[in-house]
Amino acid sequence: MGSLENGSDEPLTPEGRLFLQKEMNQVIYCAIGMKQPLDVDALKLAIQSCPMYTHPRFCSLLVRDSAGREHWRRTRVEIYRHVVPVHGPVAEGLSDEAAVNKFLADLSTDSPGLMGDDKPLWDVHLLMAHQCMVVRIHHALGDGTSLISSFLAGSRLVDDPEALPTIGPSLSMMKRRSDGGGEWWKAVVRVLEVVWFTVVFVVEFVLRTMWVSDRTTPVSGGAGVELWPRKLATARFSLEDLKVVKSAVANATINDVLFGIISVGLFKYIDHQSPNAVREGTRITGVAVVNLREQRGLQELSNMMKGNPGLRWGNKFGIILLPVHYSRSFGDPLEYLRKAKSMMDRKKKSLEAHFSYKIGDMAMTFLGAHVASLLNYRIFCNTTFSISNVYGPREELTFGGNPITYIRATTSSLPHVRLQNTRASSSVVSRMKSLSGLMWGV
Repeated sequence: MGSLENGSDEPLTPEGRLFLQKEMNQVIYCAIGMKQPLDVDALKLAIQSCPMYTHPRFCSLLVRDSAGREHWRRTRVEIYRHVVPVHGPVAEGLSDEAAVNKFLADLSTDSPGLMGDDKPLWDVHLLMAHQCMVVRIHHALGDGTSLISSFLAGSRLVDDPEALPTIGPSLSMMKRRSDGGGEWWKAVVRVLEVVWFTVVFVVEFVLRTMWVSDRTTPVSGGAGVELWPRKLATARFSLEDLKVVKSAVANATINDVLFGIISVGLFKYIDHQSPNAVREGTRITGVAVVNLREQRGLQELSNMMKGNPGLRWGNKFGIILLPVHYSRSFGDPLEYLRKAKSMMDRKKKSLEAHFSYKIGDMAMTFLGAHVASLLNYRIFCNTTFSISNVYGPREELTFGGNPITYIRATTSSLPHVRLQNTRASSSVVSRMKSLSGLMWGV
């Protein structure tokens, strides 16, 4: 990083500084599959037309002042330095999906290569042989929601080349979630539930930052694991199958079903690797990333790009703990879904995500970036896996005139298993017939 001072330099946000600490030095990866062979010149023009290309964060170098504090300094972006065509297959004998996963795993070990002081902290790799574009962006520039939204704002609909995509839940879904009503005593009960579950879960969250940790299992990570070579796998699930399972349990959601599947998968893997290593009832804890923005669409993005003070660009998310308990005694597979739904319902009634965000913000303010990063790192070391769910587009898209076939986003540099799902609407996914997600391992 440079060290020259400039009066126009802009200080990093507290969250941006957090992601520059070595314990939390995270990079976001987004693999975008294309239907047709890649046209390098067309994609360069499309990238230059993206809102992210003109946003100050993407046009700034990371520099330090004389006191050692990080700042953004505006610079001229040279597109040829950020777009890297990769000719030839990544590896012989692999399918396109496996080759892209291998490329992502190898690229994740080179995150320091993104941290030079001579260009902004992002680049795009074009895998010509696999018709895939890999976007690599440092987490200090923003969270997954703002970054993916800004990138997709440069895409257009297949059916209407002039129209922007719609990102986030539909209005009808938002309305169903916000429907409350009922008698006054039900409102009182809901408030009491929020207070109770918030207190319980926040206390547990604080203990996790100190000393409480999961027992060691075959899927455990820990300090230093993020430095090991990585393995990336893709899992697909039929949307129709998920809907059938969801309908078997009253008021269940697709997220409940997916978390139930994750629970079963972890338990089966543990049994396969070491049948007698884990006792009945052993707790395995996940960390879920929660977007705290009220709006999740491109309308919010346009306001952020205009500098609306009420809508801050960057990182705005909290985390919640998701416990599952190892069991061999469930004769009915739906019992995993019932347990997942019960736990998720309690989490939805709490303000744990908001408090985790505030706790991190206060730690940055009063204790500094180094201590705050150590506390965050402790949470990940004391848990077993993390899961993130990012809203994707609700329509079929093109980028640079090339139809998009899939979007997969993930991050690296966490000391445990990482699972990522990019959500689209039912109308789009039903044409694709499946949901896909990414999982990191070491």
